[in-house]
Amino acid sequence: MKTHNNILLNLDWITVLSYLILVIMGWLNIYAAVYSDEHQSILDMEQRYGKQLIWIIAGIFLAIMVLTVDSKFFAAFANHIYITTIVLLIAVLIFGKEVNGAKAWFEFGNVALQPAELGKFATNLAIAKCISQFDFKLQKFRSYLILIAIIALPSILIILQNDTGSALVFAVFVLVFYREGLSGMVLFWGFAAGALFVLALILDQFKLLLILLTVSVAAYGVLRQSIKDALIGFIAIAGLFGVIWLMDEVLNLGGSPLQLLTAATAILAVLFIAMGIFYHIRQVWRILLFFIFAIGISMSVNYFYKNVLVSHQRDRIDELLGIKSDKLGAGYNVNQSKIAIGSGGITGKGFLQGTQTKYNFVPEQSTDFIFCTVGEEWGFIGSTVVVGLFLLMLIRLITLAERQRSQFSRVYGYGVACILFFHIAINISMTIGLAPVIGIPLPFFSYGGSSLWAFTILLFIFLRLDASRTENLR
Repeated sequence: MKTHNNILLNLDWITVLSYLILVIMGWLNIYAAVYSDEHQSILDMEQRYGKQLIWIIAGIFLAIMVLTVDSKFFAAFANHIYITTIVLLIAVLIFGKEVNGAKAWFEFGNVALQPAELGKFATNLAIAKCISQFDFKLQKFRSYLILIAIIALPSILIILQNDTGSALVFAVFVLVFYREGLSGMVLFWGFAAGALFVLALILDQFKLLLILLTVSVAAYGVLRQSIKDALIGFIAIAGLFGVIWLMDEVLNLGGSPLQLLTAATAILAVLFIAMGIFYHIRQVWRILLFFIFAIGISMSVNYFYKNVLVSHQRDRIDELLGIKSDKLGAGYNVNQSKIAIGSGGITGKGFLQGTQTKYNFVPEQSTDFIFCTVGEEWGFIGSTVVVGLFLLMLIRLITLAERQRSQFSRVYGYGVACILFFHIAINISMTIGLAPVIGIPLPFFSYGGSSLWAFTILLFIFLRLDASRTENLR
């Protein structure tokens, strides 16, 4: 009894209250999203909001169960939980049910379970366990390989289920590693790869190569802390391109602008290498490494885009980047969502008064696009309140993570914050057209038992660890 009293006293009730408010608000929005005059009772268990109420009650029961478990259990059995989840991810590929093209569900009568959702907190536990080992050093190459393997295994299995959106969530663990000492250069290379991916899609090869050359020369000048060196580099590019173009015109070789710029780039690279060798300029090798990395990413985009992504994913990215417009096809969901959110104005149309919602203009409105119900019926003010509640929870989680005395608890806490942040940011962004539609739920809002239970377990494991933070020293 004393232990249970200590848990209640030490439990962070601000986060618990935020969780309960968000869950209730999510339930009311699911009711609004699927409401009809034929089914007005909010307790109708045949409708989605009735089923969601059952998931919520079961989720609260799960939260209580998690809080009653000894906090040391999660560190002791982290690897066992992870391995069990991996087995489930493999099993669902064999025995699972296919829903919307993804074979990612176990079906037990009227209940469906998605192991990919469980994989998030299981992977978070395994990462926290790995990093908190006494002999673990994040700076070692072997450590990187172990962490990459922990993340890659569930990600690959989820991709095989044709659920790329859920697999992308696992990439956010890099932010956790950054908090634990990972070099900021890793984040730089990651963001650079993302930017190059987008540029390679929207620009032709000549413009892309010209931008890469410009950035490389400018970066060289910054590293050398010399505007003069940067200007010499720009003059060298322009001069080499001009000479090669003149030779092409005189000899009537018929080279394309891209071929001429490629030739100039090759000559400039040779000159840079020679300068680096003879004058021992270390910055040269950094710039060459960046340039080779950029060219490699750019050349692989076309293959990845056409052979890894499926057609509807390509269509959504094309729509987002403006490569093509298809308001009645790939862009229909987002277009209708933006109309619904925009029609809400400042104060919204009122609860159950959303016309876009009531007449089913937005597909998947109770799941992935639940936020447009908030925008239409509660308006800008209501949307701001919801985003503010999410922000409060995230800030609180980071605050709790920082006060942990155990590295395991701290790493796990940052993992919780990062996973929730990714889901919130991407889901809301895709409903307003700032991110491609990748089919991930809004935490505590979107309809579905698997996601609600997984987020609940994810959150309350950390709250249990925090409640015992004075007991856990590792």
